[in-house]
Amino acid sequence: MIASSRTIGPAGVADHYNELDLFYREIWGEHVHHGLWLTGNEDPALAVVQLVQLVAAEAGIKTGTRVCDIGCGYGASARYLARQKGAEVTAVTISVSQHAYARKVDSSGNPNYLLSDWLTTELTPESFDAAFAIESSEHMPDKVEFFSRAARILKTDGRLVVCSWLAGQTPGGLQKKWLLEPICREGRIPHLLSSEELVTAAERAGFATLNQNDISNQVSRTWSIVIARFLKGLISVPRYRSFLFDPELHNRIFAATIIRIWLAYRIRAMGYGIFTFAKKALFALFVIFSLYGLAGIS
Repeated sequence: MIASSRTIGPAGVADHYNELDLFYREIWGEHVHHGLWLTGNEDPALAVVQLVQLVAAEAGIKTGTRVCDIGCGYGASARYLARQKGAEVTAVTISVSQHAYARKVDSSGNPNYLLSDWLTTELTPESFDAAFAIESSEHMPDKVEFFSRAARILKTDGRLVVCSWLAGQTPGGLQKKWLLEPICREGRIPHLLSSEELVTAAERAGFATLNQNDISNQVSRTWSIVIARFLKGLISVPRYRSFLFDPELHNRIFAATIIRIWLAYRIRAMGYGIFTFAKKALFALFVIFSLYGLAGIS
């Protein structure tokens, strides 16, 4: 596990996305996550949707499926599932800016957007058929609690799909010092787990692992595109230069972080995985007992 040298809390995560709000949307769009290249010829707009489609397939999302989007960003994935799959979606974000944008784009009520920290969000137990977290679990300081809360809201055998940034299998000391730890600190990531550590946290919280795939090679192209677009903005848009040199802005260092991430993928110090979990029946029984005061979930 790679840990940030500074404590990362909910306020820091929210500040990151609020301050970088306009840049995220201008540089990458409404989907604040990697693209998935299946043929290598897709444009980025299609690539980001293909990742959502993969998540939907793994989660078994179809018409009428009750879904929770944990860390929904601007709500683009949630809207896709509501409109294209007919799902009933509840979408949670910690960012005021993202929440306001999502509600402005779609006020239909499906998705239902919640402004909340997932680790303190209270939803009805066993009320969802599926849940997913696309690049949001990384921001949670307590990974077991992240998974435990997902298990509580899912019905028995309900699926949770997690797309996550990962630490490489055997990163060296220099890779940790100059790439991975700064990526955690600057990207507001308390801990960057290996695939084994992520699976262990999920299973401790009551999930069975159904599937896991390393799709690093199919998503890493995201960062060369992001860098190219940011450099183009620096040349042509004065606001980008003002942002980069404004000492009052806490998150301007992320301009350097995107280069670190690109390099970390190139040398395999960092990876990306998609994981599919199912809630075990025994956990469902444990939740029922806890509601009646016969057991406690820490």
